[in-house]
Amino acid sequence: MAKELTHRADELAGLGWSADDVNRYAELWEYRQRWGAMNLEREDRLFLRKAEAALPVLATGKATIKKSTQDKSYYRWLRFHLDAMNTAQAQMELAEGSQGAWAILLEEELRLLDHYQPVLGLPDTIKAKKFDAFREQMAEQAASLASEDMQLRSHDFQAALAELKEKENSKWRHLRETSGEQPYPVLLSGTVDSFRNEVRSSFTPLLRQTLPSLAETDRPDPDDV
Repeated sequence: MAKELTHRADELAGLGWSADDVNRYAELWEYRQRWGAMNLEREDRLFLRKAEAALPVLATGKATIKKSTQDKSYYRWLRFHLDAMNTAQAQMELAEGSQGAWAILLEEELRLLDHYQPVLGLPDTIKAKKFDAFREQMAEQAASLASEDMQLRSHDFQAALAELKEKENSKWRHLRETSGEQPYPVLLSGTVDSFRNEVRSSFTPLLRQTLPSLAETDRPDPDDV
């Protein structure tokens, strides 16, 4: 992105922003250039971020392509493991409406990433390793449900990635460090929704508090659709 030598208030006005908001943006931009963003109030920093997100990207001499969240390595890593689980589940002949607890965990994390659109650069992905313990905790909770509400199957969490690494030089890590067949709790239809809701209520604040790029996000929590 090209470095801006002046504010772009005229462009905001052209996008339909009110005169008050345009003037506020120009004043805050000038203040930040002189004194730095750290001296701005949080509300003002969020306003500047919102305004700059609305402006068209300034291109340099080379074409600038910004990766979408879905194209980031961390997101594709999660998607890869979820696809491997879904493939394995298809061979388990599960009862209608049943779902593996681990698959639900990955689905909900991907849902949150789709909603919040974090940067998912190195600072985010390093901190995201904290989610490993959360997934393990929730999977143990699923496995402890009454026997009539779930089925315990098995799944090799490393097999799909090990096969991929034989074909290409992938730097992805395993979702779980334990090799071989591992317990894979499958929730029956009566408990799928309650488990999913519990994952959402816990994972939403955890993700927002953990990823550095979401420290000052003003996005509301996603609706439970």
